[in-house]
Amino acid sequence: MKNYRADLHIHTTLSPCGDLEMHPVNIISEAEKKGLDIIGITDHNTTRHCKLISQLAAKKDIFVLQGAEVTTKEEVHCLVFFEKTDALKTFQDYLDTNLPDILNVPEIFGDQVQVDENEMIIFEEPRLLVNALCKSLEEVEKFVHSLNGLFIPAHIDRLKNSIYSQLGFLPDDLAADALEISRNSSPEKFGAAHPEINRFPLITSSDAHYPENIGMASTNFYIENASFSEIRFALNGDKGRRISRI
Repeated sequence: MKNYRADLHIHTTLSPCGDLEMHPVNIISEAEKKGLDIIGITDHNTTRHCKLISQLAAKKDIFVLQGAEVTTKEEVHCLVFFEKTDALKTFQDYLDTNLPDILNVPEIFGDQVQVDENEMIIFEEPRLLVNALCKSLEEVEKFVHSLNGLFIPAHIDRLKNSIYSQLGFLPDDLAADALEISRNSSPEKFGAAHPEINRFPLITSSDAHYPENIGMASTNFYIENASFSEIRFALNGDKGRRISRI
């Protein structure tokens, strides 16, 4: 097995909270500089930057997990990832259908722009992407898994937009592929206070909104190659694959 270093929670210029320096070329440059082998592109409620970043990353031998950071009806943030292009498109349609028609005010919330590899703006999302979908945590999970995707509740240790902050507990029937701990804590520290999380694989990620944040927290994947199926094996602990945190 080879050790692949992964940061699975990175925002781009499409997220209103993402810095305008978080354009595709810069993200790949920073990921390479930080020694990352795998990155996850997780803009708020949109997947539109995934394809270009994946194409650019492949030239640097960096694998991209393509997905989004979804906000459920309960205001819980969840990372979702998909292997197939058609599944990613289907999920983008799902996001477009279930995001409220509340317009973004860039002066207040920030820009939401999709750019090309030359940093030229090709699309600006008019609706505010940080709003909650009209779908519950359970509904989002079931739809993600119906597309054979990965479903990972995000930064569960945070005091805002986490399972614990919004629900007050970890549901017994939660069907998650892993749980994410933010860079402000650790699986060991948070797990000591909440031992119920230890029944899940635990990852750490940067939740990068600025280039310098990329790689500030990461997870080691011990896998045969950088691919969606190998990452799933590692999260499941199958076929000798595994994860460890940094």
